[in-house]
Amino acid sequence: MENFDPSDLKKLYRPNKESSGEDNGQVTIIGGSKLFHGATLLSLKVASRIVDMVFFGTPEKSVGQVAEQFKSKLFSFIWIPWEEIESYILKSDAVLIGPGFMSFRSEKDRAVVEKTKTITKKLLEKFPNKHWVIDAGSLQVMDTKWIPAGAILTPNKKEYAYLFGRQKPEVVAKKHNCIIVVKGSEAKVCSPSECIKIKNGNSGLTKGGTGDVLAGLIVAFLAKNKPFLAAASGSFITKAAADELYGKVGPNYNSDDLAEKIPETLHKLRR
Repeated sequence: MENFDPSDLKKLYRPNKESSGEDNGQVTIIGGSKLFHGATLLSLKVASRIVDMVFFGTPEKSVGQVAEQFKSKLFSFIWIPWEEIESYILKSDAVLIGPGFMSFRSEKDRAVVEKTKTITKKLLEKFPNKHWVIDAGSLQVMDTKWIPAGAILTPNKKEYAYLFGRQKPEVVAKKHNCIIVVKGSEAKVCSPSECIKIKNGNSGLTKGGTGDVLAGLIVAFLAKNKPFLAAASGSFITKAAADELYGKVGPNYNSDDLAEKIPETLHKLRR
């Protein structure tokens, strides 16, 4: 298995100076809950720096309050009413589902968890040809039968074990015709035809929320790039940004710092 080649970052889509609004990607991010609203904010924060437009939708009943909390900290996204979510999925180039959704493993509110499961299944099956990134809460309640062809999955160790047991990622990718991003000190990204290792990164990436940052970056790249390039580049750049932070403060940085650092790191690596 080869290591990721940083020169591949130059293959990433670059906006043309003659382009106009919406030419450079639109994404929809679906997730959030009264308990985990910060997760979606991290995904929104990084994605809004890459694409032209980010739409956010959540089934949370207190959506008005959640959206207002988001808007008080981040202005570069459009909150959309939940009943209009499908129309925005249709108009988006890529969709991220799952960050901030409650999981059946850790939450006692079964009604909320079942709602997450129903939403995840419905949307993945209704829009099988959409470019999907599936993360966090959605991974924790879904069935592998729901995985759309070509989708990018970003599981942590527990989520991976729940969905795939001890199967190797290269086997999983072929079996389900998807792309798997296995997070860790030595990350792996596997598609049905190739696998690479990503060895950069440091212990600060164990902090909560770093996976939400990664998912937001990957869906932003997926809007205008091929899935494998989007997944591998997103993983490498997230780790590279973490390494820059580590050089200044050691492991004493958080997910907000990481999301803020990524645009600068991306610019340096693509020059």
